[in-house]
Amino acid sequence: MEKLYADPTGRSAHLGQYSASAALKNAEADAKRAHGRGRVYTGTVALSDQRVTKVDATGKIPNATVSSCLDVSKWQPIDAKSKKPVSLPKNRLTKYVIVSTVEKYPQGWRVTSDEPQGKSC
Repeated sequence: MEKLYADPTGRSAHLGQYSASAALKNAEADAKRAHGRGRVYTGTVALSDQRVTKVDATGKIPNATVSSCLDVSKWQPIDAKSKKPVSLPKNRLTKYVIVSTVEKYPQGWRVTSDEPQGKSC
């Protein structure tokens, strides 16, 4: 995600190696929207407190649900032309719970959905 949002062309991200389905489409659309507004993102995103909350290894596509704390406090939107930080609301969540579904594809595990829970962690 860091590479996708940092590169307006999106070519360097290779996000398809890590995500698929709705997660891939949503990430690409969100990054395209940010780039369309003249923004790129710099810095880092961190995940912590990852917990597998559900596993289905018997279905046609093995999958698991994972709850994590997503920390975007060190990820900054920058105006691509001026290279200056874009101001953000002071009350925005920078560390929040996100629930992800991962599925096992022939090439390996892929994130297929991400759902921010709207609560801090």
